[in-house]
Amino acid sequence: MAAMIDTRDELHADALQRLDHHYQSMPPVAAMQVGIAGYDGRALRLHAPLAAHVNDKGCAFGGSLASMMTLASWGLVSLQLEAAGLQADVYVADSQVRYLAPLFTDLDVEARFGEDADPASFVATLRERGRARIQLAASARLPDGGLATTFNGRYVAIART
Repeated sequence: MAAMIDTRDELHADALQRLDHHYQSMPPVAAMQVGIAGYDGRALRLHAPLAAHVNDKGCAFGGSLASMMTLASWGLVSLQLEAAGLQADVYVADSQVRYLAPLFTDLDVEARFGEDADPASFVATLRERGRARIQLAASARLPDGGLATTFNGRYVAIART
């Protein structure tokens, strides 16, 4: 699926195209038909059609929701590091997912840095120590704006040498 990148923001357009290419180069992610729906420097939104993720009840498969929130969070960290001019491998260290309500529409997820996360300190720590960690939060919303699923994860970046 081609990225749905808002190219009005030329500052991020190239980075988003590189991120989308990276997503599409991973066969499981390409099969999920994940596309980038938006990025404002603080949050990354991904979209995928329900038809590619439907379960036996006709709603979104829980594993797909967890995967998309993991990918959105990973992508947000990766974009932050690229903006800082750093090259690092980013890993999810641990995460918690809560399924609050079934989602019967396309999957739209958004990732943000956690409430206590400080992206500037994260970048500074990576520069200084070659390794840093940061908390992220993501969610999938219902059509009425309520929460279908929430995700909290800790990500680790290790500088490439």
